[in-house]
Amino acid sequence: MTTSCAIHGLGFHVPERVLTNADLEKMVETSDEWITTRTGIKERRIAAAGTACSDLALGAARKALAAAGLAADDLTHIIVATLTPDAYVPSTACILEYKLGTTRKVAFDLNAACSGFSYALEQARAICCLHPEALVLIIGAEILSTRTNWADRSTCVLFGDGAGAAILGGAARGPGLGRLEDVLLSSDGSIWPMLTVIGGGSMHPYAKGECIGDEFFVHMDGREVYKHAVRNMEAVTEAILAKHGLTFADIDLFIPHQANLRIIEGVTKRFGLPADKVYINVDRYGNTSAASVPIAMAEAYAQGRIPPGARVVVTTFGGGFTWGASLLRF
Repeated sequence: MTTSCAIHGLGFHVPERVLTNADLEKMVETSDEWITTRTGIKERRIAAAGTACSDLALGAARKALAAAGLAADDLTHIIVATLTPDAYVPSTACILEYKLGTTRKVAFDLNAACSGFSYALEQARAICCLHPEALVLIIGAEILSTRTNWADRSTCVLFGDGAGAAILGGAARGPGLGRLEDVLLSSDGSIWPMLTVIGGGSMHPYAKGECIGDEFFVHMDGREVYKHAVRNMEAVTEAILAKHGLTFADIDLFIPHQANLRIIEGVTKRFGLPADKVYINVDRYGNTSAASVPIAMAEAYAQGRIPPGARVVVTTFGGGFTWGASLLRF
């Protein structure tokens, strides 16, 4: 049984509104210099009021379908990776199915925070192995602006909204534009309190009429998250390369989770990677959580940074904690 599956299309969608560091200076006690020095972020995209996660997912899905030359009815599965779903019930994937104008697909959401798209890749790979005729739409989509405390300068400068999509197919669907060769995933639930959005969940439910508290928004111990992110992204990247007998000399492009430029630099410094082998867009989009990796991958492909024959490694890290690495060949 083959353990790889083909990539048939990529696409991404971000809101029109740009929130710059200069804009944030008017909202909270901060400065462009402070934000840029600590995060590398210059601007991020923010969804308009009334926009749902499924709306951003729809934009990315349509672009991926168009790139693949497919219609929504051709799909067999829809997976949405998100920590900011439209609702608890129904799933964002089911709402997206409706908005795509199709029905009777296998549709479900998945939450592994910023590692969500990597976890979705593994799910798609498993589905394609079991069902060679499958066409799986996977999307990382987030509206983190709805869970951002805009009075907390340590977190509000980090996050943005957006969605990225990929369509993967089993062996019966042909070679596509590239293939997903492997995925390695891991987690450590013992350190979950370092990065949370717990308000409204069953661990911290709200009563009718109760005011929303700070727990509704992102809380993060930035220093500890940085240390765990660098350590685990390094380890899982080394592991997937070693598993396939590869080194970074064999890799054409490294796409890390776009959380923070300091984290990216911490990882790439260890590997001695030149700038032209690392894709970075955190300066323009901020941390879009589960959407980070697919936005970067789709954008890199559109820019010609992933030519035919290129070998790509994608690495992620997110709340939970969760992390993973994926190996792709185009």
